[in-house]
Amino acid sequence: MRANLLLAMTALATMTVPAAATAQTAAAVTVRTDGAEARQGDAIVRVVALTDAILRIRIGRDGAMPEDASWAVDKATRVQKVAVTPAADGFTTKTMRVRFFADGRLRVEDLAGNVISEDATPATFDGTAFTLKKTMPQAEHYFGMGDKTGGLDRRGKSFVHWNTDAFGFTSAEDPIYKSIPFFIGVGGAGGSYGVFLDNTWRTWFDFGHRNANELSFGGPDGPVDYYLIAGPTTAEVVRRYTDLTGKAPLTPQWALGYQQSRYSYMTADELRGVAARLRQERVPTDVLWLDIDWQDRNRPFTVDTKAFPDMKGMIGDLKQQGFKVVTITDMHIARAEGQGYAPYDEGTKRDEFVRRADHSVYVAPVWPGPSVFPDFTQAKTRDWFGALFGDQVKMGVAGAWNDMNEPAIFETPTKTMPDDVVHRIVSDDFARRTATHAEIHNVYGMENTRATFEGLRKLSPNERPFVMTRASYAGGQRYSVTWTGDNLATWDHLKLSIQQIINLGLSGFSYGAADVSGFAGGPGEDLLTRWFQIGAFYPVFRNHSAKGTPRVEPWVGSPEHLAIRRRFVEERYRLMPYLYALAEQNARTGDPILRPVFYDYPSAMRMSCDQSWTFTLGRSLLVAPAPNPDQPRAYDVCLPAGGWYDYWTGQRAGVPQQQTGPGQIQSATQATGQATVSGDRVTVTPTIATLPVFVRAGTILPRQPLVQSTAQVPDGPLQLDVYLGEDCRGDLYADDGHSMGYTRGQFLRQAISCQVGDAGMTLRFAARQGRYAPWWKQLRVVVHGWTGEGAVSAARRTVAAQRDATANTLSFTLPDQRTAADITIARR
Repeated sequence: MRANLLLAMTALATMTVPAAATAQTAAAVTVRTDGAEARQGDAIVRVVALTDAILRIRIGRDGAMPEDASWAVDKATRVQKVAVTPAADGFTTKTMRVRFFADGRLRVEDLAGNVISEDATPATFDGTAFTLKKTMPQAEHYFGMGDKTGGLDRRGKSFVHWNTDAFGFTSAEDPIYKSIPFFIGVGGAGGSYGVFLDNTWRTWFDFGHRNANELSFGGPDGPVDYYLIAGPTTAEVVRRYTDLTGKAPLTPQWALGYQQSRYSYMTADELRGVAARLRQERVPTDVLWLDIDWQDRNRPFTVDTKAFPDMKGMIGDLKQQGFKVVTITDMHIARAEGQGYAPYDEGTKRDEFVRRADHSVYVAPVWPGPSVFPDFTQAKTRDWFGALFGDQVKMGVAGAWNDMNEPAIFETPTKTMPDDVVHRIVSDDFARRTATHAEIHNVYGMENTRATFEGLRKLSPNERPFVMTRASYAGGQRYSVTWTGDNLATWDHLKLSIQQIINLGLSGFSYGAADVSGFAGGPGEDLLTRWFQIGAFYPVFRNHSAKGTPRVEPWVGSPEHLAIRRRFVEERYRLMPYLYALAEQNARTGDPILRPVFYDYPSAMRMSCDQSWTFTLGRSLLVAPAPNPDQPRAYDVCLPAGGWYDYWTGQRAGVPQQQTGPGQIQSATQATGQATVSGDRVTVTPTIATLPVFVRAGTILPRQPLVQSTAQVPDGPLQLDVYLGEDCRGDLYADDGHSMGYTRGQFLRQAISCQVGDAGMTLRFAARQGRYAPWWKQLRVVVHGWTGEGAVSAARRTVAAQRDATANTLSFTLPDQRTAADITIARR
């Protein structure tokens, strides 16, 4: 019986299904149990269904498939497969139909026949180079590609993936620091979808730049190996992309606090002074950063003991004040032969450094002078490099900053290593071989952060590593947070930072940051203040600036500006329970922390307001800076349907209205050229002291009493702000904020919902998950949008409530709800 079944399965795996009657629409297809393949000239196009919504498409140029290995997608994920239903021209899964044309072109549809993605031409080859072309529907827009410049939408633009040290990059410069060859198509007939080209060479993407009706991408060499990820929602695409390339691990909670940095705080006394001033001015802060000048002659894994005579003691003192210290460690190692510099001596003895084509060690100038470079494509090199952080861990350093890892090289027009530098691949499930830098360049930075992350895990196995990187590749979110690099102190770069962080989140890197204030140049008071306001809603909130530029700490300028900046930093700390729950959600699902509005509200794509600065924090908070922030003129904010509240006042935002002419607002529906979109439009007159933030009706928003750092335990109840509306819900999450205990059940997760009717409302606490006891003992509930009196009952006991008729709120205090419970509020 088993032998017969095996024979039948073998026959099915290699069965050739005759072409359909019309040769123009179908090709001879070889069916596999997990997909199908077809000939395209001398090449074979193989499509495998990893899941019902994820396809892997590989093309063997001469009939043979390339090596099945990847830096981005691990083997366990790549070998996944689901059974498919064969068809004459391809196959179907539970969500998609795959069809081959006679010439080998591929079309993927949903089960209703709507096109998700379709080849415009067969793949073409020119020597080792390849080009893939897709049709480009007029209604489709494109996002992702990491922190590329050029605006939020990639349509009409083209990009090159080649990690580049791009100091002071412009808002249209390309390439810059990262290579994440993944995009999301939004707005097509088949819904949102994603394409990830897993090729580490200098690939390129053209979203209708040269040909307005054609989307194309390719590379000079390497495998033709890409994944097509179906939605139909953008959120489903992002979640499935991070299923492929990995979820970002949950960051330590302190990394969500405010972080103060500069290139450089030159001495221990200067750093202590900055810390003291932050506490004196009552600006909540968690992290202080040290740039390269903390090291001896810029040499990684050393300390300038004249400037920092007692690093361990200083870090211990700062810890007592609630500060963590993060230090920079670049990956280049000074070539300091005979000078007692252990990283160079040990690395040389162990043969850990990259070599030239003539087998000599590659040496090039960087910050320490002539330097050598670890060969991170070897697992043993990563292990060696990661172990070098042992002294920093003993000092109490909380996290590592990997910079210059594109890799950046001085005194060469290419800004990096020559293409023919040789790397040795001894890692993962790759065949042991050598590879040129042309192949490895774009993953070098990611493997640097991998070495750091894994080293910190081994050195402190119960602590969550914190690593920040400048350069990376797809999947790098598994090892590090990131920032957008050496930006400029301009309004244009402030706008660009929002768009870069949004696209980073859509590309798997949910923990994105930009240097608040701008790294190069010097912001005026208004720009610095506005950057603080917007930065307070970044996933990672770090103020950083260059040598030779004006100081940009929060107190710089007038007391009035300090007060505004402080208020927004404080608000971030009050929102910490919400922000931390978003971080934990990201670790489980891949949902970004900072999102484009259309992520949760697809109709926003068709709204008529200028949304180039607008974003959401999770699905519940919408932040709407002025589109022209240097001009004090009024502007409109389009709010998606469902109702919103003003975060600062708690009042309902907007009246149903429609703009029928300049300045004329009459009703709620927003008419666009394509469709009628339901929602509210509000007009805002900007001031430097304010930033419009809105809360989705139906949100249950957790907030905490103000603290000066996450090391301080909040004093008082956890506040739950309930904003009445449809789909009313929220989440609580807590753990100890730093250890790996959350992976072993030491966490608290609790869903809260509310149901509203004519007689009142019910606030429902679901059963808790996990075993962690939170800091709060009581819950202060504030119901927004409430009219009239209310009688509150919990566990058959009456709870005293306070009504504020002016604010339209009803407030009451409960003991912590440790088990499932219903709280009823009856109208009176």
